[in-house]
Amino acid sequence: MRLAPRTLALLALLALLAAVPPLAAAFAQPFYLDLFRRIMIFAIAAISLNLILGYGGMVSFGHAAYLGIGAYAVGALAHHGITNGFVQWGLAIGASALVALAIGAVSIRTSGIYFIMITLAFSQMLYYLGVSIEEYGGDDGMRVKTLSQFPGLVDLADPVAFYYLVFALLVVVLWVTDRVVRSRFGMVIRAAKSNEARTRAIGFSPYPYRLAAFVIAGAICGLAGALLVNHTAYLTPEFMNWTRSGELMFMVILGGTGTTAGPLFGAAALLLLEDLLQGWRVLPPWVRDYWQLYLGVILVLVVLFAKRGLAGLLPGGRDGDG
Repeated sequence: MRLAPRTLALLALLALLAAVPPLAAAFAQPFYLDLFRRIMIFAIAAISLNLILGYGGMVSFGHAAYLGIGAYAVGALAHHGITNGFVQWGLAIGASALVALAIGAVSIRTSGIYFIMITLAFSQMLYYLGVSIEEYGGDDGMRVKTLSQFPGLVDLADPVAFYYLVFALLVVVLWVTDRVVRSRFGMVIRAAKSNEARTRAIGFSPYPYRLAAFVIAGAICGLAGALLVNHTAYLTPEFMNWTRSGELMFMVILGGTGTTAGPLFGAAALLLLEDLLQGWRVLPPWVRDYWQLYLGVILVLVVLFAKRGLAGLLPGGRDGDG
């Protein structure tokens, strides 16, 4: 069986990610464990956004709300002495799904700029709610003293074990979203994006399918939030600010909307560029001090000259193929 170039590129990137811990140990560079673990966590969040943006055409500017809900579920329970990871992560996923159901039930009835503004408004409401809760640090956030506990399974205090747990979850999320997109359910979502009127004409109402996709995306992003708060060991409302939603959207667009590999490519490219421009000592100070400016220029050039994203630069394959 001959694999498509996008699939080969995705497998190569996954193989590289799997090799990071032994390579980091060999070169005595533990920092790269944290960097690539962060990339994978944001890739999971970007994959969830791609499900509704890339395949469903729903431009949600409040997707980081579920990242924050997942983080607060873990951080709040840990603050009150509940550190069981199954309870924490189950609540993170469940609460994110429920909030996505509520937001989606309202926002999916609209389209265009109204959909964007409603999702943004809900996200900012939750952000300001997080800012107002002084018990959890308010605007300053709070340190999470105890990471999620999975007795007898995995110790998140072990950087390598935590890394491979995130890697395994990334692979599972990639596989699940790919199966969802290729299913009959996914075909309806994509058809509604292309031509809603024709989808209705053949007997499918897009609303319940879009709402289900919205809930699935929220649940996956809630999982990413649970991982992120364990990664940073710090809980802050900034997890769900609108700027974070913009970053997730740019990861999807940069990597390639409507592709399985695109969000992972986009997350890796954006976060590696950020790290390179800030910390690479070979670069002159006038680049490192104003790295956001140069990052913006690079990203604009990529969008202008790679309109289908980084995954679109690879030959072969239609949207949704690898």
